[in-house]
Amino acid sequence: MHVIGTAGHVDHGKSALIAALTGTNPDRLLEEQIRGMTLDLGFAHLRFDDGVEAGIVDVPGHERFLHNMLAGAAGMELLLLVVDANEGAMPQTIEHLQILQFLNVSRVVVAANKIDLIEPRDREAALGRLAEQLRGTIAEGAPIHAVSATTGENLDALKAALHDALAAMAPRNESAPVYLPIDRAFTLTGLGTVVTGTLMQGTIGAGDSLLLEPSGTPAHVRSIGVFASRKRRVGAGSRVALNLPGIDRRAIRRGQAIVGRELSARRSFGVRFQPLRDAIPLLRRRTPVRAYVGSAEILGTLVMDEPIAATEVRARLNLREEVVAFSGLRFVLRRPSPMTLLGGGFVEDIESAVPDDGRDPNEDAVLGVLRARKLEPSTRKEIASGANVREDAADAALTHLVEAGDAIRVERPAAYVDAEAAQGLFVSVAAHLDDAHRAEPWAMGETSIALTRATGVPETALVRILEHFVADGRLVNRSGYYAAVDFHPTLDPQQRAFFEYLLPLDDAQPLLPIPFAGAAAAVRRSQVAGVAKAFDTLLAQGVLVKIGDDLYRGSQIAQIRARLATHFAEHPRMTAAEFRDLLGTSRKYAVPLLEWLDTHDVTIRDGDYRTLRKRETKQ
Repeated sequence: MHVIGTAGHVDHGKSALIAALTGTNPDRLLEEQIRGMTLDLGFAHLRFDDGVEAGIVDVPGHERFLHNMLAGAAGMELLLLVVDANEGAMPQTIEHLQILQFLNVSRVVVAANKIDLIEPRDREAALGRLAEQLRGTIAEGAPIHAVSATTGENLDALKAALHDALAAMAPRNESAPVYLPIDRAFTLTGLGTVVTGTLMQGTIGAGDSLLLEPSGTPAHVRSIGVFASRKRRVGAGSRVALNLPGIDRRAIRRGQAIVGRELSARRSFGVRFQPLRDAIPLLRRRTPVRAYVGSAEILGTLVMDEPIAATEVRARLNLREEVVAFSGLRFVLRRPSPMTLLGGGFVEDIESAVPDDGRDPNEDAVLGVLRARKLEPSTRKEIASGANVREDAADAALTHLVEAGDAIRVERPAAYVDAEAAQGLFVSVAAHLDDAHRAEPWAMGETSIALTRATGVPETALVRILEHFVADGRLVNRSGYYAAVDFHPTLDPQQRAFFEYLLPLDDAQPLLPIPFAGAAAAVRRSQVAGVAKAFDTLLAQGVLVKIGDDLYRGSQIAQIRARLATHFAEHPRMTAAEFRDLLGTSRKYAVPLLEWLDTHDVTIRDGDYRTLRKRETKQ
């Protein structure tokens, strides 16, 4: 199904023409019928014998109700422009056409109504004037059908033109996440809350669990109505009424949307903006606007990223309230006051990927998101939203892209990054590490902070990407230091001599440590080149071990563990006093050592005793 939208000036007969075509009066409000003026959105169903059908959205023609017109315009695909053949196109008609050029209208059919009021000899001239008035608009060159809603003249030809236009239209995207902007909400006895709107993309089935945005309220679809019939499932392009039990009607307003879980609401997004030529003098780098997105009308600010020109420019649209937005979604901007049209465009949070021949379109869209975000890890939900595809489709695309080497998966939490950008980062990091290893061969490597300074990549993203290369065997991470796989730090002779002098061995008390604070102070005072980083290296390697406030050689810790093994070979348990005597030191050193052994899974404390932790043996 597709959606036909009307446009035209008040009193030119839009509602009467729809009633003549469908048998349904779209003016649902009593006041509209009494005044003969459309005030809000009206709806009708056009069906043909061969199964071609469309929902018709009748919009107000009066300028005072242009905001209502815009709420219904977002879903239009085929425009039925209704013009009084005698009066011709009025300024309000031209404004409608200016607005609709920025939305989803792909075809236009013009109905020159009230043709019965023009003498036959004058009709050709009237239609010629109308064609000239439409020059430079989206209706330029569109077929013009001279009709009368009152007498029925040429209505069959108009219906045939609408049929052919509908049959030639490409189907809406049913594989995308659900997006249904709400244009009406009401309650029905026995059913509860009902919302209506045009299903812009995706499919909805009875029983589906969706979301009401903004708010994030779960929305369970109990039943679906399409005009007078009930459906189990509907596809994109349908005029839909959804029964949503459990949601208070007062919590719903026009401008909200029923969406799939891939989509969410936000206040700011990147856009491509096309200004009207006449509006360019009104634009500034920061321009207050009244934005129409979906069925929503929200005040905000358009911030230009590029010099203002008559062509499309990149900009940022910052709104005062949240609205559902995704890549490709179209919008219209007017001035807050007076409410003249400024232009419109589409949401562009991602750059389009360059399609590869034969690649699935979903993969192109997903890869486009990854390439646009470069080294920013993105979750599956974020990617689905940016690519405007369902989350399951994004998952399948990501799986294939990872297998093909076009994307990498990072962890904590699971996310994805463009493989080309990640490879560029790896090359940069590898070159930096190579220089660092040559300059300071005694250092363990580089910390994530140092690599962030070197590459300019934020540390949180950098670490997640580098850990992928660690898992892949292309880098190593030893105690928080990144290094090349084949690199092993080596102290120079002066540094080795310094540490031999710093930690002398006492034959009388071979297991006695030295105070760590004193050792650190000596390192700071030393004039030996690179000794501070060499100190870090020895600690990271376990050549030196800090326990409590003391510093041991790694060889001393090995001797301590050997004496423990000998003790437990003869005794099932050990007290702190026995451990002190075993080492030939004092309680001052024994207690911190025991606590260190407990935390390093060597011993287990049970009251005043320690036992040896049993190691699992491999079968």
